Amino acid sequence: MISVTRDAPAFDAWNALGMLVQLVVTEPEQLSAARELLEVELLALDLACSRFRPDSELVAVGNAARCAAGQVTVPVSPLLAEAVAVAIRAAQLTDGDVDPTVGGLLSALGYDRDFAELTLPGQHDSPEPNGKSVTATMIPCWHEVRVDVDRQVLTIPAGAQLDLGATVKAWAADQAAARIAGHLGCGVLISLGGDVAVAGPPPEGGWRVRVQDATTLPDAPCVEPAQVVSITDGGLATSSITARRWHKGGDVLHHILDPSTGRPAKPVWRTVSVAAATCADANTAATAAIIRGRRALGWLAGLGLPARLVEQDGTVHALNAWPELLLFEQPVEGGGCRP
Repeated sequence: MISVTRDAPAFDAWNALGMLVQLVVTEPEQLSAARELLEVELLALDLACSRFRPDSELVAVGNAARCAAGQVTVPVSPLLAEAVAVAIRAAQLTDGDVDPTVGGLLSALGYDRDFAELTLPGQHDSPEPNGKSVTATMIPCWHEVRVDVDRQVLTIPAGAQLDLGATVKAWAADQAAARIAGHLGCGVLISLGGDVAVAGPPPEGGWRVRVQDATTLPDAPCVEPAQVVSITDGGLATSSITARRWHKGGDVLHHILDPSTGRPAKPVWRTVSVAAATCADANTAATAAIIRGRRALGWLAGLGLPARLVEQDGTVHALNAWPELLLFEQPVEGGGCRP
């Protein structure tokens, strides 16, 4: 995933919504105000888009679809309407590889609660849902999902369960970084579970972030192979099959599903990192690359997006001007890394 480096101008970090949140601003006196603004944004995001809290708007939409005989159209908040529109766009751009209708599949595979709860002691082996296995009838149908952002209505097929996890954190990072930078008049970097968005004037030399398999705090030991890169605008995202894993029926599963099979993507890449004009686009491309396997090399090259793909044995492929060796980090005594 991604970690901010230790030379950040003014840094704060905390856990929220089951992920590590990292916040950096160029003006230290604005850090407290920036955190307050970001916490408000994250609370609204959780209430609208969480698949795990029973009082969320997304869960209410799923309940309506579960009780419907056919397609159901429901009013939604502006926040949820925009989040679903971003997810549908990701599905369109990736020919359905990044699909927001995999929520039912993820639940059937055991990912039916916050990931921290899924990995608690005694929770290592998730049972089959209602004693049933995943069937072909649960294959997603993203093209049947329609959202009217202006009218704030969402149409989904009966039984559909949306999961916005592949896009919503990255999109939220984009939105929050832009709003906070505009409100406070300083440079801002936001990392939501490793999805990084920046806005406003960058620090001298750009925003330095460490790219690796796991999302960690700056002083945590490197997760090899690690690399520090610098960005000045847009977003940087990493998708990995190494971070969110759980056990079910003797299998070790991860959270990036191939909609064509209804199963976790084959382990070709352990990590894919992409830089793009927005974090949402970067994360869409990185997630699709995990699903596409070897085909991702030609696909990403054609898109022209700087990308870094790491094979299971640690072999790194750098595409489209991604720096191959620049700012490579080595562990230092006492933890952390240095360039």
